[in-house]
Amino acid sequence: MTHVEILDAARDRAGGYKVDVSRGERIGRVSSEWFSRPADERYLSLSDLYAAVHGRTERSRTRTVESAAIRVDASRDNAERLSLMLPGSDMPIAPTHWSFGQLAGLVSAPAAYLRQLPAPLAGINLQYGLTSHRAEQVKTLEIEDGRVELRAVTGPDYGRIFDHELVAAVQRIAGNGTGDTRWKVPGVLDWSTGIYNPRVDITQDTTTLYASDRDVFLFLVDDLNPIEAGRLPDGSPDLYFRGFYCWNSEVGAKTLGMASFYLRAVCQNRNLWGVEDFEEITIRHSKYAASRFAHEAAPALTRFADSSPLPFVNGIRAARGKIVARSDEDRSDFLRKRGFSKAETAKIIETVLAEEGRKPESVFDFVQGITAVARDKTQQDARLDLEARAKKLLDRAA
Repeated sequence: MTHVEILDAARDRAGGYKVDVSRGERIGRVSSEWFSRPADERYLSLSDLYAAVHGRTERSRTRTVESAAIRVDASRDNAERLSLMLPGSDMPIAPTHWSFGQLAGLVSAPAAYLRQLPAPLAGINLQYGLTSHRAEQVKTLEIEDGRVELRAVTGPDYGRIFDHELVAAVQRIAGNGTGDTRWKVPGVLDWSTGIYNPRVDITQDTTTLYASDRDVFLFLVDDLNPIEAGRLPDGSPDLYFRGFYCWNSEVGAKTLGMASFYLRAVCQNRNLWGVEDFEEITIRHSKYAASRFAHEAAPALTRFADSSPLPFVNGIRAARGKIVARSDEDRSDFLRKRGFSKAETAKIIETVLAEEGRKPESVFDFVQGITAVARDKTQQDARLDLEARAKKLLDRAA
Protein backbone atom coordinates (compact mmCIF):
# COMPACT_ATOMS: atom_id res chain seq x y z
CA MET A 1 0.00 0.00 0.00
CA THR A 2 1.16 3.55 -0.65
CA HIS A 3 1.58 6.10 2.15
CA VAL A 4 -1.70 7.78 1.20
CA GLU A 5 -3.52 4.43 1.09
CA ILE A 6 -2.20 3.57 4.56
CA LEU A 7 -3.52 6.84 6.00
CA ASP A 8 -6.84 6.39 4.23
CA ALA A 9 -7.18 2.91 5.67
CA ALA A 10 -6.58 4.30 9.16
CA ARG A 11 -9.55 6.65 8.85
CA ASP A 12 -13.08 5.60 9.60
CA ARG A 13 -16.17 6.69 7.70
CA ALA A 14 -16.58 9.79 9.86
CA GLY A 15 -13.13 11.04 8.85
CA GLY A 16 -11.33 10.09 12.06
CA TYR A 17 -8.38 7.78 12.45
CA LYS A 18 -7.25 5.06 14.82
CA VAL A 19 -4.65 6.10 17.39
CA ASP A 20 -2.63 4.37 20.10
CA VAL A 21 -2.52 6.62 23.16
CA SER A 22 -0.67 4.09 25.31
CA ARG A 23 2.55 5.53 23.90
CA GLY A 24 4.25 8.85 24.61
CA GLU A 25 3.54 11.32 27.38
CA ARG A 26 0.24 12.57 28.74
CA ILE A 27 0.17 16.33 29.34
CA GLY A 28 -2.59 17.90 31.40
CA ARG A 29 -1.81 21.62 31.01
CA VAL A 30 -4.60 22.28 28.50
CA SER A 31 -7.04 20.18 30.52
CA SER A 32 -6.34 22.31 33.59
CA GLU A 33 -7.22 25.42 31.62
CA TRP A 34 -10.35 23.76 30.20
CA PHE A 35 -11.61 22.78 33.66
CA SER A 36 -11.00 26.17 35.25
CA ARG A 37 -12.38 28.57 32.64
CA PRO A 38 -15.90 29.99 33.12
CA ALA A 39 -18.11 30.68 30.11
CA ASP A 40 -17.11 34.33 29.77
CA GLU A 41 -13.44 33.35 29.36
CA ARG A 42 -14.04 30.99 26.42
CA TYR A 43 -13.85 32.17 22.80
CA LEU A 44 -14.89 30.41 19.61
CA SER A 45 -12.40 32.01 17.22
CA LEU A 46 -9.11 33.88 17.26
CA SER A 47 -10.80 36.97 15.84
CA ASP A 48 -13.24 37.08 18.78
CA LEU A 49 -10.38 36.52 21.20
CA TYR A 50 -8.26 39.23 19.59
CA ALA A 51 -11.12 41.73 19.61
CA ALA A 52 -11.62 41.20 23.34
CA VAL A 53 -7.99 41.52 24.43
CA HIS A 54 -7.13 44.28 21.94
CA GLY A 55 -10.20 46.27 22.98
CA ARG A 56 -9.06 46.45 26.58
CA THR A 57 -5.57 47.52 25.48
CA GLU A 58 -7.10 50.43 23.56
CA ARG A 59 -8.89 51.52 26.74
CA SER A 60 -5.72 51.23 28.81
CA ARG A 61 -2.69 53.31 29.48
CA THR A 62 0.59 52.58 31.21
CA ARG A 63 2.87 55.02 32.97
CA THR A 64 5.64 55.21 35.56
CA VAL A 65 4.97 57.22 38.71
CA GLU A 66 6.71 58.02 41.99
CA SER A 67 5.40 55.60 44.62
CA ALA A 68 5.65 58.24 47.35
CA ALA A 69 3.30 60.49 45.36
CA ILE A 70 0.45 57.92 45.40
CA ARG A 71 -2.27 58.79 47.88
CA VAL A 72 -4.49 56.12 49.45
CA ASP A 73 -8.14 56.96 50.14
CA ALA A 74 -9.65 54.67 52.79
CA SER A 75 -13.10 56.27 53.05
CA ARG A 76 -14.88 52.94 52.50
CA ASP A 77 -15.27 50.08 54.95
CA ASN A 78 -13.81 47.32 52.76
CA ALA A 79 -10.00 47.26 52.54
CA GLU A 80 -10.23 46.05 48.95
CA ARG A 81 -12.42 49.05 48.11
CA LEU A 82 -9.62 51.50 48.76
CA SER A 83 -9.09 54.05 46.01
CA LEU A 84 -5.84 55.62 44.88
CA MET A 85 -4.96 59.09 43.66
CA LEU A 86 -2.05 58.93 41.22
CA PRO A 87 0.07 61.94 40.34
CA GLY A 88 -1.14 63.72 37.24
CA SER A 89 -4.71 62.43 37.59
CA ASP A 90 -7.77 64.14 39.10
CA MET A 91 -9.85 60.96 39.22
CA PRO A 92 -9.54 58.23 41.86
CA ILE A 93 -8.43 54.83 40.62
CA ALA A 94 -9.86 51.59 42.04
CA PRO A 95 -7.38 48.71 42.38
CA THR A 96 -8.59 45.30 41.27
CA HIS A 97 -8.16 42.27 43.51
CA TRP A 98 -5.06 41.38 41.52
CA SER A 99 -3.44 44.84 41.51
CA PHE A 100 -4.18 45.29 45.23
CA GLY A 101 -2.12 42.16 45.87
CA GLN A 102 0.67 43.42 43.58
CA LEU A 103 0.73 46.82 45.27
CA ALA A 104 0.93 45.20 48.70
CA GLY A 105 3.70 42.90 47.51
CA LEU A 106 5.77 45.76 46.11
CA VAL A 107 5.87 47.43 49.52
CA SER A 108 6.39 44.10 51.33
CA ALA A 109 2.97 44.14 52.99
CA PRO A 110 1.02 40.85 53.27
CA ALA A 111 -2.04 41.35 51.05
CA ALA A 112 -4.12 38.69 52.83
CA TYR A 113 -3.54 40.42 56.16
CA LEU A 114 -4.41 43.88 54.79
CA ARG A 115 -7.67 42.55 53.36
CA GLN A 116 -8.74 41.52 56.86
CA LEU A 117 -8.10 44.93 58.42
CA PRO A 118 -10.59 47.80 58.66
CA ALA A 119 -10.17 49.99 55.58
CA PRO A 120 -8.65 52.99 57.42
CA LEU A 121 -6.01 50.81 59.09
CA ALA A 122 -5.21 49.00 55.82
CA GLY A 123 -4.91 52.37 54.10
CA ILE A 124 -2.47 53.68 56.74
CA ASN A 125 -0.24 50.60 56.34
CA LEU A 126 -0.32 50.77 52.55
CA GLN A 127 0.36 54.53 52.56
CA TYR A 128 3.34 54.07 54.83
CA GLY A 129 4.74 51.35 52.58
CA LEU A 130 4.37 53.52 49.48
CA THR A 131 5.99 56.52 51.14
CA SER A 132 9.01 54.50 52.27
CA HIS A 133 9.21 52.30 49.16
CA ARG A 134 12.92 51.98 48.39
CA ALA A 135 12.48 51.44 44.65
CA GLU A 136 10.76 54.86 44.50
CA GLN A 137 9.00 54.23 41.17
CA VAL A 138 6.26 51.84 40.00
CA LYS A 139 4.70 51.15 36.62
CA THR A 140 0.91 51.14 36.38
CA LEU A 141 -1.56 49.69 33.89
CA GLU A 142 -4.86 51.54 34.08
CA ILE A 143 -8.10 50.93 32.20
CA GLU A 144 -11.21 53.02 31.81
CA ASP A 145 -14.39 50.96 31.59
CA GLY A 146 -17.14 52.98 33.22
CA ARG A 147 -14.68 53.81 35.98
CA VAL A 148 -10.89 53.93 36.06
CA GLU A 149 -9.33 50.72 37.40
CA LEU A 150 -5.77 49.84 38.23
CA ARG A 151 -5.26 46.52 36.45
CA ALA A 152 -1.62 46.05 37.38
CA VAL A 153 1.22 47.68 39.25
CA THR A 154 4.78 46.44 38.78
CA GLY A 155 8.37 47.55 39.09
CA PRO A 156 9.54 50.26 36.68
CA ASP A 157 11.55 47.82 34.53
CA TYR A 158 8.64 45.47 33.89
CA GLY A 159 8.68 44.60 30.17
CA ARG A 160 5.01 44.29 29.31
CA ILE A 161 3.95 42.14 26.35
CA PHE A 162 0.27 42.76 25.73
CA ASP A 163 -2.01 39.76 25.33
CA HIS A 164 -3.21 40.95 21.92
CA GLU A 165 0.38 40.87 20.64
CA LEU A 166 0.57 37.13 21.32
CA VAL A 167 -2.86 36.51 19.75
CA ALA A 168 -1.83 38.52 16.66
CA ALA A 169 1.34 36.41 16.30
CA VAL A 170 -0.78 33.24 16.38
CA GLN A 171 -3.25 34.70 13.87
CA ARG A 172 -0.43 35.22 11.38
CA ILE A 173 -0.02 31.45 11.11
CA ALA A 174 -3.47 30.18 12.16
CA GLY A 175 -5.94 32.68 10.71
CA ASN A 176 -9.14 32.40 12.69
CA GLY A 177 -8.19 29.06 14.30
CA THR A 178 -11.40 27.45 13.06
CA GLY A 179 -10.11 25.49 10.06
CA ASP A 180 -9.51 28.34 7.60
CA THR A 181 -5.83 27.31 7.82
CA ARG A 182 -4.31 23.98 8.78
CA TRP A 183 -4.21 25.13 12.44
CA LYS A 184 -7.45 24.77 14.36
CA VAL A 185 -9.16 23.97 17.64
CA PRO A 186 -8.64 20.21 18.19
CA GLY A 187 -11.09 17.38 17.67
CA VAL A 188 -11.97 14.66 20.17
CA LEU A 189 -10.87 11.10 20.92
CA ASP A 190 -13.65 8.52 21.24
CA TRP A 191 -12.41 6.25 24.00
CA SER A 192 -14.89 3.49 23.13
CA THR A 193 -13.44 3.02 19.64
CA GLY A 194 -9.95 4.50 19.86
CA ILE A 195 -10.87 6.76 16.92
CA TYR A 196 -9.73 10.38 16.96
CA ASN A 197 -12.16 12.62 15.10
CA PRO A 198 -10.55 15.93 14.08
CA ARG A 199 -13.84 17.45 12.87
CA VAL A 200 -15.99 18.62 15.78
CA ASP A 201 -18.05 21.76 16.21
CA ILE A 202 -16.33 24.55 18.10
CA THR A 203 -18.46 25.29 21.14
CA GLN A 204 -17.80 26.60 24.63
CA ASP A 205 -17.34 22.96 25.66
CA THR A 206 -14.75 22.18 22.99
CA THR A 207 -12.89 25.46 22.45
CA THR A 208 -9.28 25.85 23.56
CA LEU A 209 -9.08 29.64 23.18
CA TYR A 210 -9.24 31.39 26.56
CA ALA A 211 -8.75 34.84 28.09
CA SER A 212 -9.49 36.44 31.45
CA ASP A 213 -8.72 39.85 32.89
CA ARG A 214 -5.37 38.39 33.95
CA ASP A 215 -4.17 36.20 31.08
CA VAL A 216 -4.64 34.56 27.69
CA PHE A 217 -4.14 30.89 26.72
CA LEU A 218 -4.43 29.27 23.26
CA PHE A 219 -4.08 25.67 22.06
CA LEU A 220 -4.24 24.73 18.37
CA VAL A 221 -3.42 21.62 16.34
CA ASP A 222 -2.85 20.49 12.77
CA ASP A 223 -4.96 17.34 13.17
CA LEU A 224 -6.36 17.15 9.63
CA ASN A 225 -2.89 16.20 8.37
CA PRO A 226 -1.70 13.22 10.43
CA ILE A 227 1.90 12.05 10.08
CA GLU A 228 2.94 8.42 9.94
CA ALA A 229 6.07 7.63 11.94
CA GLY A 230 6.31 3.85 11.84
CA ARG A 231 3.92 1.01 12.57
CA LEU A 232 2.10 -0.29 15.61
CA PRO A 233 2.44 -3.94 16.70
CA ASP A 234 -0.67 -4.84 14.67
CA GLY A 235 0.85 -3.34 11.51
CA SER A 236 -1.35 -0.23 11.40
CA PRO A 237 0.33 3.18 11.09
CA ASP A 238 1.43 5.04 14.21
CA LEU A 239 -0.09 8.48 13.54
CA TYR A 240 0.79 11.83 15.04
CA PHE A 241 -0.16 15.42 14.40
CA ARG A 242 1.41 18.71 15.41
CA GLY A 243 0.20 21.00 18.15
CA PHE A 244 1.21 24.02 20.18
CA TYR A 245 -0.08 26.07 23.08
CA CYS A 246 0.97 29.49 24.30
CA TRP A 247 0.14 31.81 27.15
CA ASN A 248 0.74 35.31 28.47
CA SER A 249 -0.29 37.74 31.17
CA GLU A 250 -0.01 41.45 30.52
CA VAL A 251 -0.68 42.16 34.21
CA GLY A 252 2.20 40.05 35.55
CA ALA A 253 0.30 36.94 36.65
CA LYS A 254 2.59 34.65 34.62
CA THR A 255 5.38 34.64 32.06
CA LEU A 256 4.92 34.54 28.31
CA GLY A 257 5.55 31.07 26.94
CA MET A 258 4.86 28.58 24.21
CA ALA A 259 5.22 24.85 23.80
CA SER A 260 5.31 22.83 20.58
CA PHE A 261 5.02 19.06 20.23
CA TYR A 262 3.70 16.09 18.31
CA LEU A 263 0.75 14.21 19.77
CA ARG A 264 -1.60 11.35 18.95
CA ALA A 265 -4.94 12.55 20.36
CA VAL A 266 -6.87 15.07 22.45
CA CYS A 267 -9.75 13.79 24.60
CA GLN A 268 -12.98 15.56 25.53
CA ASN A 269 -11.54 17.11 28.69
CA ARG A 270 -8.53 18.32 26.67
CA ASN A 271 -5.82 16.06 27.99
CA LEU A 272 -3.04 15.61 25.43
CA TRP A 273 -2.20 11.96 24.74
CA GLY A 274 0.81 10.32 23.13
CA VAL A 275 2.95 13.45 23.19
CA GLU A 276 6.45 13.30 21.73
CA ASP A 277 9.21 15.86 21.05
CA PHE A 278 7.88 18.41 23.57
CA GLU A 279 9.72 21.76 23.46
CA GLU A 280 8.97 24.82 25.59
CA ILE A 281 10.30 28.35 25.81
CA THR A 282 9.38 31.02 28.37
CA ILE A 283 10.07 34.75 28.51
CA ARG A 284 9.91 36.66 31.77
CA HIS A 285 8.49 40.16 31.57
CA SER A 286 11.85 41.76 32.20
CA LYS A 287 13.17 44.97 30.69
CA TYR A 288 13.87 43.47 27.24
CA ALA A 289 10.91 41.09 27.08
CA ALA A 290 9.22 42.83 24.14
CA SER A 291 12.41 42.57 22.09
CA ARG A 292 12.82 38.88 22.95
CA PHE A 293 9.21 38.21 21.94
CA ALA A 294 9.71 39.92 18.58
CA HIS A 295 13.06 38.28 17.82
CA GLU A 296 12.79 34.90 19.53
CA ALA A 297 9.32 33.68 20.51
CA ALA A 298 7.20 34.84 17.56
CA PRO A 299 9.72 33.56 14.95
CA ALA A 300 9.98 30.23 16.80
CA LEU A 301 6.22 29.80 16.51
CA THR A 302 6.34 30.54 12.79
CA ARG A 303 9.26 28.16 12.25
CA PHE A 304 7.39 25.33 13.94
CA ALA A 305 4.24 26.03 11.92
CA ASP A 306 6.17 26.01 8.64
CA SER A 307 8.67 23.26 9.44
CA SER A 308 8.78 19.85 7.83
CA PRO A 309 7.92 16.88 10.06
CA LEU A 310 10.69 14.83 8.43
CA PRO A 311 13.30 15.35 11.19
CA PHE A 312 10.77 14.14 13.76
CA VAL A 313 9.68 11.19 11.60
CA ASN A 314 13.27 10.21 10.80
CA GLY A 315 14.18 10.43 14.48
CA ILE A 316 11.33 8.08 15.44
CA ARG A 317 12.28 5.66 12.67
CA ALA A 318 15.93 5.75 13.73
CA ALA A 319 14.96 4.96 17.31
CA ARG A 320 12.71 2.12 16.15
CA GLY A 321 15.50 0.68 14.03
CA LYS A 322 18.27 0.92 16.61
CA ILE A 323 18.27 -2.48 18.32
CA VAL A 324 20.15 -2.30 21.62
CA ALA A 325 19.00 -5.42 23.47
CA ARG A 326 18.24 -8.99 22.47
CA SER A 327 18.44 -10.71 25.85
CA ASP A 328 17.26 -10.01 29.39
CA GLU A 329 20.84 -9.27 30.35
CA ASP A 330 21.14 -6.74 27.51
CA ARG A 331 17.91 -5.03 28.59
CA SER A 332 18.99 -4.73 32.20
CA ASP A 333 22.47 -3.50 31.27
CA PHE A 334 21.07 -0.90 28.86
CA LEU A 335 18.89 0.71 31.51
CA ARG A 336 21.19 0.29 34.54
CA LYS A 337 24.09 1.94 32.67
CA ARG A 338 21.83 4.94 32.08
CA GLY A 339 21.10 5.45 35.74
CA PHE A 340 17.86 3.52 36.21
CA SER A 341 17.48 1.62 39.45
CA LYS A 342 16.89 -2.12 39.59
CA ALA A 343 13.21 -1.54 40.43
CA GLU A 344 12.78 1.02 37.63
CA THR A 345 14.48 -1.31 35.16
CA ALA A 346 12.13 -4.17 35.98
CA LYS A 347 9.10 -1.90 35.81
CA ILE A 348 10.06 -0.47 32.40
CA ILE A 349 10.62 -3.91 30.89
CA GLU A 350 7.36 -5.24 32.37
CA THR A 351 5.45 -2.25 31.01
CA VAL A 352 6.74 -2.74 27.47
CA LEU A 353 5.90 -6.43 27.64
CA ALA A 354 2.35 -5.67 28.82
CA GLU A 355 1.70 -2.96 26.21
CA GLU A 356 3.59 -4.35 23.22
CA GLY A 357 3.27 -8.08 23.80
CA ARG A 358 7.06 -8.46 23.74
CA LYS A 359 10.09 -7.28 25.67
CA PRO A 360 11.92 -4.09 24.57
CA GLU A 361 14.61 -4.36 21.94
CA SER A 362 14.96 -0.97 20.25
CA VAL A 363 15.68 2.45 21.70
CA PHE A 364 12.11 3.40 20.82
CA ASP A 365 10.78 0.44 22.83
CA PHE A 366 12.69 1.60 25.90
CA VAL A 367 11.60 5.23 25.41
CA GLN A 368 7.95 4.18 25.27
CA GLY A 369 8.38 2.07 28.39
CA ILE A 370 10.00 4.91 30.31
CA THR A 371 7.30 7.42 29.35
CA ALA A 372 4.59 4.90 30.25
CA VAL A 373 6.11 4.45 33.71
CA ALA A 374 6.39 8.24 34.02
CA ARG A 375 2.66 8.65 33.43
CA ASP A 376 1.96 6.66 36.59
CA LYS A 377 4.16 8.84 38.79
CA THR A 378 2.16 10.99 41.18
CA GLN A 379 5.09 13.25 42.07
CA GLN A 380 5.69 15.80 39.33
CA ASP A 381 9.47 15.97 39.79
CA ALA A 382 9.80 12.19 39.41
CA ARG A 383 7.58 12.21 36.32
CA LEU A 384 9.45 15.09 34.68
CA ASP A 385 12.78 13.43 35.41
CA LEU A 386 11.74 10.20 33.67
CA GLU A 387 10.27 12.10 30.72
CA ALA A 388 13.49 14.09 30.33
CA ARG A 389 15.58 10.92 30.38
CA ALA A 390 13.34 9.32 27.78
CA LYS A 391 13.66 12.36 25.52
CA LYS A 392 17.43 12.29 25.91
CA LEU A 393 17.50 8.68 24.73
CA LEU A 394 15.30 9.50 21.75
CA ASP A 395 17.38 12.53 20.78
CA ARG A 396 20.59 10.52 20.89
CA ALA A 397 19.12 7.82 18.69
CA ALA A 398 18.01 10.44 16.18
